Amino acid sequence: MAIWNTLKGELDKAGRAAHDALDEGKLRLESHRAKQKAEAAAASLGFAVYRARTAGGDLEPERYSVLAALLASAESEIERIELAIKNIKADAPVDKPADTPEAPTS
Repeated sequence: MAIWNTLKGELDKAGRAAHDALDEGKLRLESHRAKQKAEAAAASLGFAVYRARTAGGDLEPERYSVLAALLASAESEIERIELAIKNIKADAPVDKPADTPEAPTS
């Protein structure tokens, strides 16, 4: 009966590892999308400043506020996702293989 308990334990551990890997993959995809969003917001802000300066003026404060808020939002989303990825990695169990003999302690 002990072998079944061991087998069940190992299968549970493998299931948790697979679930964590899937969660991390989803978060990495979200991170990629958030980075694209941040790049688009930064480009929009840069183009708006460029167009305003080319026209001989400055970017309207309201327009700047909207574009800067979009960029800040995207950057905070990236930070949130990166933290979630670190938490998944930190929570992942680090087990040595069961068939590896322990080193003698002398």
